[in-house]
Amino acid sequence: MTSTSRREFLKLATIAGVNIYFSTLSSKVFSSTLSENHFSAVAEYGKTPNADQYRIDGIAKVTGAKVFARDVRAKDLEGWPSQQAYGFILRINQADRAYLGMDLSTVSDDMKPIRIITARDLAKDKIDFPAFYGKDMLLPEGKVAPLLGQPVAILIFDQYEKFRQCKKLLQFNETIFKYGPVVGPLKKDPWASFRSVRIAGATPEANDIFSSLKNNRIQNKGYSNQEPLWPKGNIQGDASEQGMYYAQQIQDELANPSSEYLVIEREFKTQSTDAFTMETENANCWYDSSSKSLHMVVSVQNPNETMTSAVEMLKGSAFALKDLYIYPSYTVGYGSKDSSNHTFYVLLASLYAQGLPVRIALDRYENFQAALKRHPYDIRYKLAVNRNTGKFASLQAQIESNGGGRPSFSPYVLPQSTIQAGGIYYYPKSDLCGTVKSSRAMDASAIRGFGSLQTVGSMEMMVDEIATILGQDPIDFRLNNVMLTGMKTSQGAIPSGQNRAIEVLQQAKKQVIWQERYARKASFEKANPGKSYGVGFGCAQKSFGTGREAAFAKIEISPDGRICVFHPGIEMGTGLATTQAVICEQWLGQAAHEVKLGITDWADLPMESMGNANTNQQSQEDDWSRTNPRWTPNYVSSSGATNTAYYLTHATKEAGYMIFRFGLWPAALAIWGQGINGGQLSTTQPKLEQARWVSGCLTATGLEPLSLNRLAHKAHELGLVTGSVVHTFNRWQWAEAEFKVAGNTFWRPIDGLSLRYGNAKNPHAYHFIKRNRVQYPAVDRVRGAMTLFCVIGSLVELSVDKKSGAVEVLNHHSIVECGNVMIPQLVSGQMSGAMAMGIGHALMEYLPLYEDGPGKGNWNLDRYSIPRASDVAVWSQSHEMLPPLSDTDPPKGMAEVAIIPIVPAIANAVAFATGKRFYDLPITAEKMIGAPL
Repeated sequence: MTSTSRREFLKLATIAGVNIYFSTLSSKVFSSTLSENHFSAVAEYGKTPNADQYRIDGIAKVTGAKVFARDVRAKDLEGWPSQQAYGFILRINQADRAYLGMDLSTVSDDMKPIRIITARDLAKDKIDFPAFYGKDMLLPEGKVAPLLGQPVAILIFDQYEKFRQCKKLLQFNETIFKYGPVVGPLKKDPWASFRSVRIAGATPEANDIFSSLKNNRIQNKGYSNQEPLWPKGNIQGDASEQGMYYAQQIQDELANPSSEYLVIEREFKTQSTDAFTMETENANCWYDSSSKSLHMVVSVQNPNETMTSAVEMLKGSAFALKDLYIYPSYTVGYGSKDSSNHTFYVLLASLYAQGLPVRIALDRYENFQAALKRHPYDIRYKLAVNRNTGKFASLQAQIESNGGGRPSFSPYVLPQSTIQAGGIYYYPKSDLCGTVKSSRAMDASAIRGFGSLQTVGSMEMMVDEIATILGQDPIDFRLNNVMLTGMKTSQGAIPSGQNRAIEVLQQAKKQVIWQERYARKASFEKANPGKSYGVGFGCAQKSFGTGREAAFAKIEISPDGRICVFHPGIEMGTGLATTQAVICEQWLGQAAHEVKLGITDWADLPMESMGNANTNQQSQEDDWSRTNPRWTPNYVSSSGATNTAYYLTHATKEAGYMIFRFGLWPAALAIWGQGINGGQLSTTQPKLEQARWVSGCLTATGLEPLSLNRLAHKAHELGLVTGSVVHTFNRWQWAEAEFKVAGNTFWRPIDGLSLRYGNAKNPHAYHFIKRNRVQYPAVDRVRGAMTLFCVIGSLVELSVDKKSGAVEVLNHHSIVECGNVMIPQLVSGQMSGAMAMGIGHALMEYLPLYEDGPGKGNWNLDRYSIPRASDVAVWSQSHEMLPPLSDTDPPKGMAEVAIIPIVPAIANAVAFATGKRFYDLPITAEKMIGAPL
């Protein structure tokens, strides 16, 4: 850097000999011509928090001051060269023949790039993708591309006009590429497979005969012709062989059912879709060879992963790296920017840009071609129902998804979507089998819903149909089969807390939309003879979190009571910044004034992670946790998997608790105890649990209410705790540790702690508090999978035009159960957005997988339909939230499950309207034309 001091950055750590620095996009590294908040991963309420009136970033949003990484140029960054270079990635759209090179002779001298990067450069300089992303970052000549849209070269331009003219010439020009003869697409093994079997005991409460939690999941023995090789069943064999023995039993019972059972088999297909983020993939990187430093402005969901992967990518390469500077920012992703590879192409370009910063911001055509997609699924369910009781007896699921040309998160999406395929229902017997295939399609990954949109949505369509076949009310049928509290999941685990799906169903049944559906149908169709009317319902529960959730949080309070939160989460429009501010009210009496997000600097609490939280052996974790007080199973999680409300906020809340217990509370006691005979405390000895914040002031047992400013000043004066950093870990249960602070020994649901004291000579110094003992959730809990769920049910009113087949959503209403809601307006916003995405998935959004799809590079909104306001019943839609059981209920993550139930609700409403069921999404007007309307 030429003019900005490193002191403007926070130093994180040293990784593989590389110094890591972090800066938000509102720090002094920016040009003085821009206001402090113009570029922002920092949100502020200002002098007076106003959490009840607007989001912490609300003013910035409406005034245009909330600017994303896409808007950043080199000239805006102090210390960067003022000249901005631009990159253009050349991608090929053939994946069935060898790539033999390119011919750029049509590029005139006035638009020539200053550098062309190819696979030869990467081989010479010993550089490639970080391991997670696979091989062949740029395809070498002579190889067949693993996917359509595979990059083969990066062109770098020192002037924007050269870049614009050359891109215009080359972007849709297929003649520049040379290929060998057609040999067919690459054939690779599936990215992953998964299988679990459960056989319940005599009652739901009895011990299972076999389950993943009790025994184990079934492991395949490899693959043949892209199909997993499952072991032969053997009741005397290992867990996998025993599981296959019971799987065969289920198969035989479904193939030859007794007369008391109805066996229904259905096949469903769901499509590939684009997440369609408003901000396309982009980054701006500068490699300064003179100082061996790399600077990265990134729009990602996990800055920590970007940081570690960048170091991994350059390790051992020809490019020396001493200092890495990360500038995370606001973004929007829906999962598409969680471990996206785009950032690393921009990093690569910066290495060869002759000292210039390189910006690569994809246009919408490129984003359709390159951004991560939602997995398409082929699903076959076979379900046995007792004709007499209407109860489900056994479920067999054969699930196949298409992960595209690189693995990405496919090996993680597949198990979750397969495990949760049964939806909200209880099955005494189940055999759930899934495979995610590799193909030449675009990369698919962890898009909103994490695969459960496809599997759970399909189950809801099937359950609705079975109810119709049996002549039962579809909601009553669901009530008869819903999983009740204490029942076990398909993995043999008991979900945490009260299962409230039954309440969602009961509330849905009361709705006028449902109660009057037949009368409304008759009335509507009489008034609209060219249309059919339908009402449909869908209900879904989905886990929130990954089973390896880890977070940091730091809170500091100044002598005048100003609260600042530091957090690793990224604001993607979910309201994460506002949530972290508001949660401070619980222990600090008011919302935070300032929230800094995307923090990767946790040197104040130097936690260490080794191993894999999903695959560690119990003996390993026991040893690591016993011998290293800084060890944790997972360092930090990305922003995703609906982890804000429950997991990320928990860390912030715990950091606030530490300041309250060891800072503000003893400060309050000191103030109340002033004067003769103990002052106000002469006749009362308040306990911590009696403390209450009332109108922003702290009181207890009738004592004088004290303002936060007064308490903070006293805490600093007395050298009490005024800053706290915590680390948390959750494997479907919180890790807990014992600490000793100020002579007090206590347990908290955290596994790491550092504290700052008010009168320290260095006010920024933190003291690491060594834990006495720690209890991590057992590794075996991974086998039991998810136990934390959120439930949402949706009712839809729609009409179908008998002539055109067009579906119009007239109204929809949802019932949400998500615990104690911290900010109802944010839940409302999530619901509205999720409903729109679900409607798009059900009725219009679709991407072909292969040569006629987005991998060709010519897809845009002229071909890809997304819902507009007129499509989503914007003025008539509504939702309600079930009240929590008590004020101690935790908040629940609901942003992913919210997208699911409206999809089957629409399909079921179409069936009610037309008498025709559709099993292949989306349900377009073209498909509807042939239906009996």
